[in-house]
Amino acid sequence: MGFLLEALFLSLFLFSHQTRAEDLNSFNNITTNLNARKLAGSGRCNWFRGKWVYDASYPLYNPYTCPFIDPQFNCQKHGRPDKNYQQYRWQPFSCPLPRFNAVNFLQKWRGKKIMFVGDSLSLNQFNSLACMIHSWIPNSRTTSVKGTPISSVTFENYGLTLFLYRTPYLVDLDRENVGRVLKLDVIKSGDAWRGMDVLVFNTWHWWTHTGSAQPWDYLQERSKLYKDMNRYVAFYKGLTTWARWVNLNVNPSQTKVFFLGISPVHYQGRDWNEPTKSCMNEKEPFFGLKYPAGTPMAWVVVNKVLSRLRKPVYFLDVTTLSQYRKDAHPEGYSGVMGTDCSHWCLPGLPDTWNQILYAALGG
Repeated sequence: MGFLLEALFLSLFLFSHQTRAEDLNSFNNITTNLNARKLAGSGRCNWFRGKWVYDASYPLYNPYTCPFIDPQFNCQKHGRPDKNYQQYRWQPFSCPLPRFNAVNFLQKWRGKKIMFVGDSLSLNQFNSLACMIHSWIPNSRTTSVKGTPISSVTFENYGLTLFLYRTPYLVDLDRENVGRVLKLDVIKSGDAWRGMDVLVFNTWHWWTHTGSAQPWDYLQERSKLYKDMNRYVAFYKGLTTWARWVNLNVNPSQTKVFFLGISPVHYQGRDWNEPTKSCMNEKEPFFGLKYPAGTPMAWVVVNKVLSRLRKPVYFLDVTTLSQYRKDAHPEGYSGVMGTDCSHWCLPGLPDTWNQILYAALGG
């Protein structure tokens, strides 16, 4: 009964939002302890609850021989001295996770189109899958195109194309007379997502950016402009627009839709009870039974939106298993950022995201 009351209050809060600091504090207090109902992972088999185990047969590919890794994710190239982060395998408690088999995958998805839609975490996952496939067929002919906002890798012998559509918010960000406007109720860019056989969506990190890192000047809903807004409320509104797009534009008999759970950051060691640390120089995962920081509030928002969808969307609920991987970030070995505790080294964690995607697609 307590959960129902909390969920009802959260719903009312999101619909009748304010942007004052005390309202954000109220939201924090409610959602910190909210034990929201998670969407089913895979029927009786839950691939999202388990532990990390060392596996000497990992990694799944060699970063020096895969041509598709964005340089910022190739931590070995930039001098990271340890490799143990590459050799952990996710082991679900309730069932084994199928090992990736690229030949089976290519045969099943021959002539198909798979698109990752989102921010740089989508790039992380896109690069990972391309490398996982390439490691099985290193001599197969491929075509790679890098563009803005669309990039692609095609495995020519099988006619399978992986696409990446970069859009950090999913909703549109336009330049207008008043400046850069993030339109919470508009997705014109969705035209490019039609016709795909698989869509994998992701967004969250850019919603938190402020100051000089914030790429918009105003938020807009209908005809009203806002200089700022409670970011969880804005996130909820943007995701609701995305959900409406899915409901209106996706034919489930033709397109399978996935949403990647919240990918955590590890800048604050207090999240795993080591307040003096960040991800820098972390050499092993968190091995506790429960991640101290708990469920991110953004996860609650995602879960709420997904639970209201009329069309089937598979929730790749990788948040908890990713929270454990404080050791798997580029740290100071990205060649781009002095300290990167938000993206992931490749080979690494996104390979597990793709193993679960592979399993969810039927192996």
